[in-house]
Amino acid sequence: MKAIRIALLIIVAIPIALGRAQDEASGVVISRDRGPDPAAIKLAPVASGFTRPLYVTHAADGSDRIFLVEQVGKIWILKDGLLLEQPFLDIGALISPGAVTQSFSEQGLLGLAFHPDFPTNGAFFINYTDLQGGTVVARYRVDFDNPERADASSGEILFQLSQPYANHNGGHIEFGPDGYLYIALGDGGSANDPLGAGQNRQLLLGSLLRIDIDGAAPYAIPPDNPFVGDASARAEIWAYGLRNVWRFSFDRATGDMYMADVGQNQWEEINFQPADSAGGENYGWNVWEGKHIFAGGNAPNHVPPIYEYSHSFGCSVTGGNIYRGEAIAELEAVYLFGDWCSGRIWGAWRDHELNWHADELMKTVLPISSFGEDEAGEIYVIDYGGKIYRFEPAV
Repeated sequence: MKAIRIALLIIVAIPIALGRAQDEASGVVISRDRGPDPAAIKLAPVASGFTRPLYVTHAADGSDRIFLVEQVGKIWILKDGLLLEQPFLDIGALISPGAVTQSFSEQGLLGLAFHPDFPTNGAFFINYTDLQGGTVVARYRVDFDNPERADASSGEILFQLSQPYANHNGGHIEFGPDGYLYIALGDGGSANDPLGAGQNRQLLLGSLLRIDIDGAAPYAIPPDNPFVGDASARAEIWAYGLRNVWRFSFDRATGDMYMADVGQNQWEEINFQPADSAGGENYGWNVWEGKHIFAGGNAPNHVPPIYEYSHSFGCSVTGGNIYRGEAIAELEAVYLFGDWCSGRIWGAWRDHELNWHADELMKTVLPISSFGEDEAGEIYVIDYGGKIYRFEPAV
């Protein structure tokens, strides 16, 4: 798997523990001499007993609470290591029935993001598929009389999109460092992108959207979105050429974005967008699958992935996070991601010339549905079978 040279930041070598290098302007570590030592890390169980858990995150409110999303429509709180008795929110009556009744579904409650001003406005956002299977992004607010519960009556739909098939719904939402809400939408489903959505900028499907949820009702278009004023494209689109991004994340230290795009026949990929990007990147689907021609044709402004792996190592990539915690020095500046089918977990990292590498760190028996980050920057692994694990030092 050939590395790709990415010119992003000016670096200067600093002779410290792992031979890391820092960005001159910020002092943030962005590269390493070598990959992390697998023997130095482990997964430690944190909680169990969940039903189809898909994600964990935090509210950045100083409470150190962890919020866990269940596909069946519930959000739970872990506080001081204990699971609260009542869910923070339950929208089970609103979601696609198949998310509850089928043995496997790509529908249901799929995403959760807290407003950057959540400590003062109590607003948070969810992404789910509704009773008709369409994508919904809605705003809710906390119950200010009980901060451990949401106000279930406060739901306000901001964004809706019909889905032609039951799969490839994307579903992840996250606020970027710019304060805008980013929304991952799959290509609409089925197989092989029958709608041609990946390369059709007049469709929102197959794209990463960027909207301003504070600028107007139900939302505004950020004026610097790349296709504002372009009659051939939807103004909400930030990037396109995506099949089904299953988790993207921002590096909390640099603002760089990582997107794990689930492949079709042979290749799973990790895409990268630097923090100084003006948007508009075309990540290639369905002209490309990974670094390989798929349907062929034209993919203008194609940006290849920073890493790919074949289906001999797994079948469905699960995106994670760049480690910026303090508990595990061995993982500093490493992007952690895994595979749903094989249970493998990799760490991707850059050398001092900013070439990308990835090392397998462990092979678990878990169906890895997600990764997540707590307020301190520690990273968690979600077992779709019902458990949560946290990366910890091996000794």
